[in-house]
Amino acid sequence: MSDPTPSTTGAAAGDAGDADADRASSRRVAPFIVLAVAVVIAGFFVILARSDGNATETAYSPLLGKPAPAVQATTLDGAKFDLQYRKGSWVVLNFFNATCGPCVKEHPELVKFAAEQQDTAADPVPVGAELYSVVWNDLDGGTADFFRTNPVSWPVVIDENADIAVKFGVAKVPETWIIDPNGYVVLRVISNLTDDELTSYLNEQVAIYDGTPATAGANP
Repeated sequence: MSDPTPSTTGAAAGDAGDADADRASSRRVAPFIVLAVAVVIAGFFVILARSDGNATETAYSPLLGKPAPAVQATTLDGAKFDLQYRKGSWVVLNFFNATCGPCVKEHPELVKFAAEQQDTAADPVPVGAELYSVVWNDLDGGTADFFRTNPVSWPVVIDENADIAVKFGVAKVPETWIIDPNGYVVLRVISNLTDDELTSYLNEQVAIYDGTPATAGANP
């Protein structure tokens, strides 16, 4: 008479077979997992490579196309600054803090830009833009000290109590604004700029203002 109880040997063999099958399946899946992880990592590095610190980015602001906010302040050398009195000139405001790496990286480019604009302003019909640095969030005085140690040819405006930053909605730096001769805000850039990039942006706005084609490499 046969024993109805299943053979434990057969069950064990079946379990061993299942385990072997699972291991084989895992071995087949593992390369795909590794490949997927590699693709993700590669994509991450591509993103990093494309995240160029010099890439410029313009941004919307409710101030665009509207008169610039009224700004009255004092410059680092004690002179009075009133933005309303700058009508008739192209004005570039650059918000800066010495603890901001991109700001410091951008600084030599602004030196070049200012020199080029001042050369243009010396022409019989001066049209060069006026550059102003706005000292942003300088609680410890380090940014003012930066400009005292690294003198510049353009005015440096002290933003007491962050009044100017609040009016322009500046949350981080560097940030650059262009204001046309009628006193209207025409451009906001929320990244660091090179001399060529800032000149190109300015020329585009001058062309729109004058109704003439822009020339990327030329001063306004």
